[in-house]
Amino acid sequence: MHLSRTAVFLPTLALVLVTTADAQTRIEPHDNKYSVAQDVQIGQEAAQQVKREYPLLNDGVSERLLDRIGQRLVQSVPQEFRQPAFRYSFDVVNMREINAFALPGGPMFVNRGMIQASDTEAEVAGVMAHELAHVVLRHGTVQASKAQKFQIGAIAGQILGAIVGGNAGAVIAQGSEFGLGAYFLKYSREFEREADILGAQIMARAGYDPRAMATMFDKIARQGGSGAPEWLSSHPNPGNRSAAIRKEAELLAAPTYAGNTTEFRSVKSRLASLPTAPTAQQVAQARKSGQPIPGTGDTGGSVGTSGRTVRVEPPSSQWRTYQPNDAVRISVPANWNQIGGNGVVLYAPEGGYFQTQGGSAFTHGVEVGVMDARGQSLEAATEALIQSFTQSNPDLRRSADYSRANVGGRAGVQTTLTNMSAITGQREFVRLATTMLSDGSTLFVIGVSPQNERSAYQRIFNRVIQGLTINDR
Repeated sequence: MHLSRTAVFLPTLALVLVTTADAQTRIEPHDNKYSVAQDVQIGQEAAQQVKREYPLLNDGVSERLLDRIGQRLVQSVPQEFRQPAFRYSFDVVNMREINAFALPGGPMFVNRGMIQASDTEAEVAGVMAHELAHVVLRHGTVQASKAQKFQIGAIAGQILGAIVGGNAGAVIAQGSEFGLGAYFLKYSREFEREADILGAQIMARAGYDPRAMATMFDKIARQGGSGAPEWLSSHPNPGNRSAAIRKEAELLAAPTYAGNTTEFRSVKSRLASLPTAPTAQQVAQARKSGQPIPGTGDTGGSVGTSGRTVRVEPPSSQWRTYQPNDAVRISVPANWNQIGGNGVVLYAPEGGYFQTQGGSAFTHGVEVGVMDARGQSLEAATEALIQSFTQSNPDLRRSADYSRANVGGRAGVQTTLTNMSAITGQREFVRLATTMLSDGSTLFVIGVSPQNERSAYQRIFNRVIQGLTINDR
């Protein structure tokens, strides 16, 4: 089941370094012709291109690790550099090279090879903090400001090609309107130094030891052969990089957080158990020839395109209760995770939830949300809800009439639908139940499973729907 997201042209400022003798390095602005809104627009456009060209791992275990680290770092960005409009996301790319890059406005991509080359969570955090610093210092659009002012879409392609770097970056850059990005948008040594310093400061504010960043960069520099560090092609050493980071670390707070060692080791073990990740060259050749990407077949719900095999654990016999907002409490199998909060909330097992080019999708689980359908009958509101779902699920069909339902002890309606999964390419069983809230809006619960697993999940969906606790008065 697939879940479905005009720049203002204003001059703004980015940043430069000013060193003081008695405190951490201070940062001052650079000129930037682009607005914060344009950073977001450019980054979102470029991120969609990355997702079309690169094989995302789509592995919930690895993504949760990156998301936890990323959110901790974002929350530790100094107040003067925070941008509420930025849209941060953290994805794992199933490629062997040691590489990571971030796009204007927040999207960040970390190669599986980068995670596997690291020995601690703090080393991963060091690379991510460096990339985050490029984002909050707005280096991509600062460098675009120095060149001729192109169309936003063209700039997106150029920034993308430049930031990725190396052969893989060239594959994407060739699809953009101009081919100059790799020339004038690779990060300068000045910007690399700024990102090293601010990244170290962000790490310290998050509790990590900034020296782990220097350790990881030393490790990257020592790599060679088939695992050559693509990261270095777009992140040149500004000179004495490790020494400068360690010197800055001496000015910062002592580390207080070592990360979640158990989770980190679990992710490393999981990645090691998957088929070997393809190289950038293999990805480029496969894209050019229209062939499947090597090593991205059946990986237990990870890499690939639609038609992949998805494996998830059966619903646990133990149940867990969540309260995503003040109005609803919901109980689901204990091995299902909450994704999102407040508004529409999803509960899905490991490997049953995926980020896609158009948003997100899930193959197993339940989603709970509210639709504003005041003035309509419950059945009419439910029909309108189904029509809204068909916009991102064109194969969704109602396969049964409406019937009465117990939705959290309230009178409701329910129906059964079928859909063709955007993830597996197989038929899905979909159960939808709705009830009216006191303000006239419609609460809905939608459960999804593969059609061949219907008998196991139908009972689960019924228990979830009937066990809701609704407090809307």
